[in-house]
Formats: sequence, structure tokens, C-alpha cells
Amino acid sequence: MRIATLGPSGSNHEMIAKRYLKVRRLNEGSVALFTQFEDAFQALVTGQVSHVLQCTAHATHSDCVGRYMHRAYPVDTFIAGSKPLALIAQRAITHPTQVALQPATRYYTDLTKYQIIDVSTIVAVAEGLLTRRFEAGICAEEVIAQAPEQLRLIQSLGPALDTWVMFARQPLPRSSPLLLNAEY
Repeated sequence: MRIATLGPSGSNHEMIAKRYLKVRRLNEGSVALFTQFEDAFQALVTGQVSHVLQCTAHATHSDCVGRYMHRAYPVDTFIAGSKPLALIAQRAITHPTQVALQPATRYYTDLTKYQIIDVSTIVAVAEGLLTRRFEAGICAEEVIAQAPEQLRLIQSLGPALDTWVMFARQPLPRSSPLLLNAEY
């Protein structure tokens, strides 16, 4: 099994794909990271990968389902937690006025006092915090340990519990227990 999913390395998509392979005991499986889901789905339909893993909270999920209908079929679904997330700020800024975030995280806490900066991934938010490009951001809480003298915790948010879908080129058999009915 070769799973395509969203990168960059260190993303929740990569972590969940690797966890999927481990839990399913697919020792010979691998993960291919893509910068956009459209490229991952193209790799699936052209046979470069066997599966695509996508979080349903991702902004492109509905577009991908529609665009690849009859070419990419949901074959598995599950719920999994992300890395523990947090609202993190620069220590040197007492009252940050801006917060960088990946749009799916925008409602994880009250951000009404901040100007929102949309960023493509939580990994990019972490990188922006580490390079002092952002005053504050929502990303994996573990980033604080990379620069404890520079970053501080504003609020721990815990892991996000999301629904994940695995896609393949062939649909499930009509007898699959995952299908609500055999008509599709």
C-alpha cells in the first residue's frame, strides 16, 4: 500500500497515514507527501499511488470528492486525533494582536481579539513562529519545546478529533459492511 496524503513532513496527515499503516499492520506500506490534494488524487488515478488519505475537515475535501467521483472511491473511514494543538505566542510580545492559523483551526478557541492570518498548514504556522514571522499561532503544542526561550503557551487546545477517509481506484464490494446499502 502506497498512501498519498498532504505534507509537509511533520503534518497531521503524515502522522495519521503512518499510524494507519502501523495499526493495520501494513509493514510494507509507505507514505508519499504532496503539497496539494489535487496532485495526490491525480497520482491515485494514474496509478502512482494505491490510496489517498484525506481529513474531511480539509478545505478541499468536498471538491476532491466531486472532482474524482467514479475515479477515486472511499474504501475506509475512521476517527483519529491530531497532535495536541495550542495557541502559542512569542515571549517577547505581551499582547499579540495577530494569530496565524490553518483555516480548519479557526474556531478551536475564541480569537475575536486577534487579526487572523491564514496559513496553508499548521506546520507552516510552527515554522513562522520559530522564525518570528508570526506574533502568535495555532499549531502543534510540541513546537514550544523547540524554542522554549522564545515561545510561550497561551492556551492548550488538545488534539482535534477528525474523520478521515481513505480513497482507492476500485470501489468497495457491495457486500462490504462499510456500505449503508448496496445501491450506489
